[in-house]
Amino acid sequence: MKVTDFDYELPEELIAQHPVEPRDTSRLMTLDKVTGEVGHKAHFYDIVDELSDNDVLVFNDTKVIPARLYGHRKGSGGKVEVLLLTPCGDNKWECLVKPGKKCPIGQALVFDDRLTGIVVDKTSFGGRIIQFEAQGVFDDIIQEIGEMPLPPYIHEKLEDKDRYQTVYAREKGSAAAPTAGLHFTPELLERIKAKGVTLAFVTLHVGLGTFRPVSVDTIEDHEMHSEYYVVTAETAQLINEARKAGKRIIAVGTTSVRTLESATKHGELQAGHDWTQIFIYPGYEYKMVDALITNFHLPQSTLLMLISALAGREHCLVAYKEAVKEQYRFFSFGDAMFIR
Repeated sequence: MKVTDFDYELPEELIAQHPVEPRDTSRLMTLDKVTGEVGHKAHFYDIVDELSDNDVLVFNDTKVIPARLYGHRKGSGGKVEVLLLTPCGDNKWECLVKPGKKCPIGQALVFDDRLTGIVVDKTSFGGRIIQFEAQGVFDDIIQEIGEMPLPPYIHEKLEDKDRYQTVYAREKGSAAAPTAGLHFTPELLERIKAKGVTLAFVTLHVGLGTFRPVSVDTIEDHEMHSEYYVVTAETAQLINEARKAGKRIIAVGTTSVRTLESATKHGELQAGHDWTQIFIYPGYEYKMVDALITNFHLPQSTLLMLISALAGREHCLVAYKEAVKEQYRFFSFGDAMFIR
């Protein structure tokens, strides 16, 4: 299967540069995964009309850290940009570094009078392992001097850090937000619960996979970067009982999909924590997820392939063509789609 099979034309002006206010007033497209029928709802909060007490919504409660750091190389004074990806313990992190060629092993970095680092290793994907030295609490310093790691297609500075954070975020560790969750407000979640919908939470810390484009021609040759997930015993029991009762399992975002599908063995969701490299594309048979709330994804991206495995490539591309025609807003701060 070719990567170009998942291409579509997107006018640049449809790439959302800022979030709407309030969060739940973005638009919502519906897509029937069986028939391909497309529907339109004026506001995301109309999702309530699509849900019932036979549904379980599964959210990713990861919390984005302000993971982009700016500093300079000790010695030359040249500028450096570091994106924290995965903690390795004891203030050691797997990172993306720019310019990478000028940061060999042994290069010392200075970010602040309280935070320095040294490159101690390289990674297989071209990143660096950096050992940080903090004069104080590392997390507190990062919160103060770090910036939210907005995707490269967003060119406007985000004034409010909380807008790149879901209202239910609680487990720190992501380099990017699970953006389908950005549409929910506390009030909308209460309305959904009042309708009898069950809410469940898993954790997947979003890492390099979000930033890494598919660079091969054949999608089977693409290797996903591993990401850490957690499913609690309480969540596993809740979802397994719901599934046995015939309830619909609805993932909120592709990160929830990857967690649920990675942790499902022999038809049941397993409690625990692990690293996943799951790559979902057409031909994959879903084991746990019945429906999905998601944003509109980049052309030729692994996320477009994931939703195509759920709803069919042709259905998805027709829906995307319709979204362009109807001037939906795309990507992280854009509008939403409910695949049911």
